[in-house]
Amino acid sequence: RDGCWCIFCVSFPGGRGQNGSPIIVFPEFSAFGEIQEREFHNVLTYLTNVPSLSAAGVGFILVIDRRQDRWAAVKGTLLRIAGSFPGNLQLVLVLRPTTLFQRTLSDILFKFNRDEFKMKVPVIMLSSVTELHSYIDQTQLTTELGGTQEYCHEQWISHRTVTNKYTGFALMVKRTAQILQSFGTELAETELPNDIQATANLLRSHTDKKDKMKEDLHVALGQGSRLLESINEPVVRDPDHNRNQGELENLSTVQRLLSQLDETERACDEFWGTHQAKLEQCLQLRHFEHNFREVKRLTAFSEVGINPAHADHIFCDLNSHEEVLDEAQALAREGDELIQSSHYAEDSIQPKCSELRAVSKELSSTLRARKDHLLRAMELHHNLERAAKWCGDGLYLLASQPVDKCQSHEGAESALQEMERYLDTAGQNKLTDPSSIYSDYKTVLNQDFRKVFQKQVSVQEMFEKRMVSLKKLAAKQTRPVQPVAPRPEAFIKSPLSSPGEPRHITCPYIPSLLTYHQHVMNELLETERGYVEELHCVLQGYASEMDNPAMASLMPAPLQNKKDVLFGNMPEIYTFHKRTFLRELEEYQGCPELVGRCFLLRMTDLQIYEKYCQNKPRSESLWRQCSDCTFFQECQKKLEHKLGLDSYLLKPVQRITKYQLLLKELLKYSKGCEGSEALQEALTSILGILKAVNDSMHLIAITGYDGHLGDLGRLLMQGSFSVWTEHKKGHAKVKDMARFKPMQRHLFLHEKALLFCKRREENGEGYEKAPSYSFKQSLSMSAVGITENAKGDNKKFEVWCNSREEVYIVQAPTTEVKTTWVNEIRKVLTTQLEAYRVLMIRWDCGRSPCMSSRSQPTEVVRRTVPVPSYRWRTCQPRVSHLTHIDLALTPSHTCSISNHILLVTYT
Repeated sequence: RDGCWCIFCVSFPGGRGQNGSPIIVFPEFSAFGEIQEREFHNVLTYLTNVPSLSAAGVGFILVIDRRQDRWAAVKGTLLRIAGSFPGNLQLVLVLRPTTLFQRTLSDILFKFNRDEFKMKVPVIMLSSVTELHSYIDQTQLTTELGGTQEYCHEQWISHRTVTNKYTGFALMVKRTAQILQSFGTELAETELPNDIQATANLLRSHTDKKDKMKEDLHVALGQGSRLLESINEPVVRDPDHNRNQGELENLSTVQRLLSQLDETERACDEFWGTHQAKLEQCLQLRHFEHNFREVKRLTAFSEVGINPAHADHIFCDLNSHEEVLDEAQALAREGDELIQSSHYAEDSIQPKCSELRAVSKELSSTLRARKDHLLRAMELHHNLERAAKWCGDGLYLLASQPVDKCQSHEGAESALQEMERYLDTAGQNKLTDPSSIYSDYKTVLNQDFRKVFQKQVSVQEMFEKRMVSLKKLAAKQTRPVQPVAPRPEAFIKSPLSSPGEPRHITCPYIPSLLTYHQHVMNELLETERGYVEELHCVLQGYASEMDNPAMASLMPAPLQNKKDVLFGNMPEIYTFHKRTFLRELEEYQGCPELVGRCFLLRMTDLQIYEKYCQNKPRSESLWRQCSDCTFFQECQKKLEHKLGLDSYLLKPVQRITKYQLLLKELLKYSKGCEGSEALQEALTSILGILKAVNDSMHLIAITGYDGHLGDLGRLLMQGSFSVWTEHKKGHAKVKDMARFKPMQRHLFLHEKALLFCKRREENGEGYEKAPSYSFKQSLSMSAVGITENAKGDNKKFEVWCNSREEVYIVQAPTTEVKTTWVNEIRKVLTTQLEAYRVLMIRWDCGRSPCMSSRSQPTEVVRRTVPVPSYRWRTCQPRVSHLTHIDLALTPSHTCSISNHILLVTYT
């Protein structure tokens, strides 16, 4: 209610005094005294903030109309204003009561109570509105006060709404100007990058910021235009409408702000145009420098390719670089235009353009020479290929002629004619004289020419020998003796053999082997491409869909946020094969026997499969929980896959095992060829990765071990054995159980310890069916001894410690497994022995000379350095040899080391 009354107790019609002071009117209102002080103060605070700061700084004129009231109302109003008015006052005009008694009382009491009002400005008592007009012009007063100003409260509210919008608009203009100024400073202080990518990123970033600021600027301009329309609306509606001082000020201010925004936009566009041109010129300059370096790189280009297809690819590449050269020349012309248009980097562009023209001219001739060089190389490649094919077909012809038929006169004549017809085609397929070849292609000759020529000579000689034999057979007289053909199984299997040749003659260029190599290589590439495509489908069709909000409702709760568990590091595997491995394999398509080098180069990267296989049990467990959910069914439907996701999650495991099979096939027919050693090494490394993967799968299945398995060093061997144990107390042996009941234990040999675990078969499916291992015991390798042959069985060996107080008799499945384990344990013990010897030498060299060599130092070694039981035995009749550790002693003293003896017993 107080808020409603405040509307009638005070008003701000918009009039101004002679010096521009805003006028606030307190009209007659009988309930003025009932208004709460807080509401009254809020209204005055709001009204004093309506004028501009400059107008409010001059001071307000208050007009208090109490003509129909009493002196008590006048006094109460003045007291409340004196205590609550928040602004500066210039003048207080009071229209006192008009009744005779109240007017007289007011004059008298006002004089006596003047000091009580505590106002620092004049308070003038007026008897009529006529006197009021001598202080304020009638045009600035409403009709209630005898003025001509029309006041409508609804219009005033509308005007105030516009004014509030004006205030928001002014703040927006100010904020926009600050942002534009900050952006301009950023542009002016930006250093130009030195590479293409950074320059392009900077241009894109600045363009995005400019677009955002232009958008904000247009929003401000739109709001200002709408605000101007609101201010002009009363005049549009009534052309005779007279604006008050506040409306005129608002109109002027909005027009000024709009003008400022227009000027700011023009300045921004102008500055941005300059900056954008500078960045684009910088980008062109960086492209020019990049292309310049790329073209310059071609000056050292001399490759001629390894086959016609490769040479053709290089030729096309040269053509593309010619286009780059044309662009560089065009860029030089553009640089001249930039210089003529006063480019900012004229000093930098001018020498580069000059250098570009000089180098472009040189490179143009160089590229032409390179193209001629490649054309000659392509011609030679085609000749070599044609000659190699002729040799291969000839070898096939020799191998396909049946020996038994050639024994007859007719068969020999037929074979001879067939060979003569084939030799007639030599002129157009064979390489000509080497000297002429050398003179024609001396700039592009490589080792392939020598190989093909030697092969051609060999085939020619084989044909000549075969033809000599056939001519002899054809020239023989027909005799009544039946010729005896050799048994088919005695026929030399080599396709290069002939009846007149020794059996050991072979040729490394057997077409069937070359074809086989290429077949295996094609299979490797085709399956690799298919593998990459399948990984891409899985990651796009399943993994990405797990982040799709539209599919979230189809995913069960156990699958939420489990993408890393389900797919493991498959994205990493896909990236490696897509971007690196497949491309490098394709480079060896023409020389499959050398592909082992590619595997060796990327062997470290292929170890990422170990992480994937270790995660596979968790992945499969999660799949079984959610395999029937709608999410997987929908994804499979979209991909049109016949198999479920689990089949594709198995692909990486299958792929890493496939490599060793393909390498074995290549190695099988590459003995003695170039690259065979690399193939063998690659195969060994792949098998090592598979072993590491397999071992790690066993390690993660160990339960109950109190410690970190990584502290035990690298896992060397693991396998299942039958184990008996014996403990010696004093002179008696105590067996844990009868020898006929061995314990079944799975042993894990690490560099620092030997673990005994019990294998437990699990019930379940897939990886959950894989066995787990319960930890039982561990032996430190620094305290272990080994007896290579146990009595009674050549598959047994003994592992013991504490001077044979604890003996573990281990029975391997086969003698080969036993030998492998014994050798590996021996390697570990020998390595520890060498480390111990080095430690003793270092300790002895640093020992004080005054110490007794037989007392305290030896005891110190015993306490601080555990001496490993480096010993192995056989149970054959034996002769013991005491071998002392050879320590390097200083000349000043000697040391008895009888307490540190290595006991080696052997037959």
